[in-house]
Amino acid sequence: MCGRFTREYTWKEVHTFLSVLQSSPGEQLPLSYNVAPTQDSVIARLDDKGQREITLARWGLIPHWADDPAIGNRLINARAESLSSKPAFRSAYARRRCLVPISGFYEWQKLAGRKQPWYIHPSRGSIMCLAGLWERWDKGGEPIDTFAIITTSASDNIKDLHDRMPVILSPEEFDAWLNPKAEPEQLNELLDPAPPAMLDAYRVSTRVNSPKHSDPSLIKPVEDEPTGLFT
Repeated sequence: MCGRFTREYTWKEVHTFLSVLQSSPGEQLPLSYNVAPTQDSVIARLDDKGQREITLARWGLIPHWADDPAIGNRLINARAESLSSKPAFRSAYARRRCLVPISGFYEWQKLAGRKQPWYIHPSRGSIMCLAGLWERWDKGGEPIDTFAIITTSASDNIKDLHDRMPVILSPEEFDAWLNPKAEPEQLNELLDPAPPAMLDAYRVSTRVNSPKHSDPSLIKPVEDEPTGLFT
């Protein structure tokens, strides 16, 4: 699964990474070391002209048919295996796919009587994009754009932490994922676990457990008993 992630880039950096030519918003994009569900973060999608655009959306997908926006609090992740069948995600999977640029994500390893958080990040580069879905909910006052992160089975070096992980797309797969004419068979081929060499990880402080904390100390390695992971 994916329950928290980090955002350590500027508007300029993410525009460059995603080859988006539009001007960055005037306000500075705040760094976050602990993006949590219901918070806004960056997504990339296609606009009405079929061009990539970068915008902010709330994490926790609210289906367009929902009467209560609180449903989004539970729909932060979408399992790759049921995207075409689950009513909450079926429409977005067919027509509203997006990229979710992040700097890394957290996972919790179950140990005796406790859970140890790990920080997982790209072994190269500072930004990676997760496969996502987005929706616009307009049954309230102002329309709300929301997103969910797609998860798949964990790769060999993640499965000792958790049996699920977010789908990480390579830059060569961005166009295929965003292509509105893509067939389900083509999309499903993109939903595999990331190659182990793509990621590095290390243990971090349990301070990350609270979304009230968001500072660089959260991604500082901490000492613990070795487990053999990522070595």
